[in-house]
Amino acid sequence: MDLILWRHAEAQEPEGDMSDMDRQLTRRGDKQAMRMAAWLDRQLPEGTRILCSPAIRTEQTVLALGRKYKLHDELRPGASPEQLLQLADWPSAKAPVLIVGHQPTLGETIARLLGMAEGECSVKKGSVWWLRSRERDGQLQTVVLTVQVADLL
Repeated sequence: MDLILWRHAEAQEPEGDMSDMDRQLTRRGDKQAMRMAAWLDRQLPEGTRILCSPAIRTEQTVLALGRKYKLHDELRPGASPEQLLQLADWPSAKAPVLIVGHQPTLGETIARLLGMAEGECSVKKGSVWWLRSRERDGQLQTVVLTVQVADLL
């Protein structure tokens, strides 16, 4: 199974009584989202399920891809790696899953899947981590296929 984790692009800092869920992308964030979306559009297999946090900045990020997606409350800021992996049906899903979400959830999920200590994996805004599960010698393994940073595309 392929699990593609996309952190939302750069967003505004909260102002006044603005809710964290209402933060929007900056101009730089819009550009990051467009660059990464163009790359992903060329790479994503047909049938990829796309799941997104309901925060405005994540939805703005995924909109750049121009594909159908579903919002899931389980992916909102503060979600746990367990919630993310259950929603993705890791490692059993038949189709690839793209999740657009937040730190620290994405980094915690990556760290767990790669056997790193908790908190050791930071995910840059607008970047993608593409992971694959496989079985080798009767052991389930997670392989990093690629890490892409929007600013370098």
